[in-house]
Amino acid sequence: MEEHSNFILIPWDFTKISENALMHGIKIAKMTDDSIVIQHVVDKSLSSKNESEVLLKLENVKQKFENLFGIRIQVLISKGNIFSAISSYANKNEASMVIMGTHGITGMQKITGSWALKVIAGSKVPFIVVQEKPGDWEKYRNIVFPIDFREENKDKLKWAIFMGKYFDSKVYILKSKEVDTKLVKKTNTNLNFAIKFLIQNRLDYEICELPLSSNLAKDTLAFAQDLNADLILITTTKNITPAKYLLGVQEQYIIANSSKIPVMCINP
Repeated sequence: MEEHSNFILIPWDFTKISENALMHGIKIAKMTDDSIVIQHVVDKSLSSKNESEVLLKLENVKQKFENLFGIRIQVLISKGNIFSAISSYANKNEASMVIMGTHGITGMQKITGSWALKVIAGSKVPFIVVQEKPGDWEKYRNIVFPIDFREENKDKLKWAIFMGKYFDSKVYILKSKEVDTKLVKKTNTNLNFAIKFLIQNRLDYEICELPLSSNLAKDTLAFAQDLNADLILITTTKNITPAKYLLGVQEQYIIANSSKIPVMCINP
């Protein structure tokens, strides 16, 4: 397959959820002039005959959406498992981003952890995880950007600027409230760093301080829902262990939010 230097990768499983992700990909690609690559992951044991049948189905999807939206789409089949094949392809071929659909945390995922988060882990490329198709074809007007004491907060700042510039977005910085003086200092350092670069890039922003709470994910979602946010931008937990999957890290619940707001995930 001929590679494009700038492309958005869409994991595809022939469900409505993956079609929703494709619609978000098309919305963004029309703004950024990226092409779209649809990736379907199959088991390594799949026969050549069955692979050809799957490829034909993918070509039909490509033709349908190219005709509807006038966007460049390529398709590919990867052999392996979804927990490594998607991020591996995105990293190797330097995708602009991956847009992936999720059903949320349901059934066995409540026991084994979010499948979406396991796919994202280890990726150098940002993921936008969606549940519904775009509400409109307008810009992402309101971006929620939670910030706390962790140094990894800086990793997602460039993506707030990227999205803000392309979509003329307003960035709502959610500052977590801390009691520990050392954590307060670190949080303020991250906040000042963010403000500096948002101003330099002439992006509109607003600082909102969250109440003192032990559940930053819950407060972030409540704020995003009240705002009717278009996107939540988060940094994933560094070095997620199996134990953390079982106990549940905060981003699992943000990704699977009941308001079905798209979430951009940046790995530290």
